[in-house]
Amino acid sequence: MLFCGIDLHSNNSFIVIIDEDDRVVYGKRHANSMVEILEAMVPYQDEISGIAVESIFNWYWLIDGLQEQGYSVHLVNTVAVKQYDGMKHRGDESDAKHLAHLLRLGLLPEGYIMPKDRLQCAIWRESACNWYSNAVRGLLRSNRRCSVILEHAPTATRSNN
Repeated sequence: MLFCGIDLHSNNSFIVIIDEDDRVVYGKRHANSMVEILEAMVPYQDEISGIAVESIFNWYWLIDGLQEQGYSVHLVNTVAVKQYDGMKHRGDESDAKHLAHLLRLGLLPEGYIMPKDRLQCAIWRESACNWYSNAVRGLLRSNRRCSVILEHAPTATRSNN
């Protein structure tokens, strides 16, 4: 039985596959290309029991592609992984191996993988919430600026004519 960890970045991924004794049987950096990543896993496909994917902003395409190929995929809750407390480990290979190790031990803190048919709605809702939050933040900033200007403005006097 083999376990895979993928340290995902914006334009590349480091893949590590370990055996039941934590020995690395495969470790290499790949471009973020579904074809390239799947080709790298083909020799191990029948033995891989699960794949732990680091959850960063661009994980959707990778999770979807791996699930479509029949892999058991686990989205890592990086906030809950002790290694990520304050700093990352020594490098991408080490991070990917650590994810595979946690998966092997059954200690991997996981995030929720939303079903593909509901994902677009969630992305839209998140975008709308971000827009609204930014708009409110902008209004509050403008309000603070107006308050500062008014505090420092000379007081107008009314003439009694």
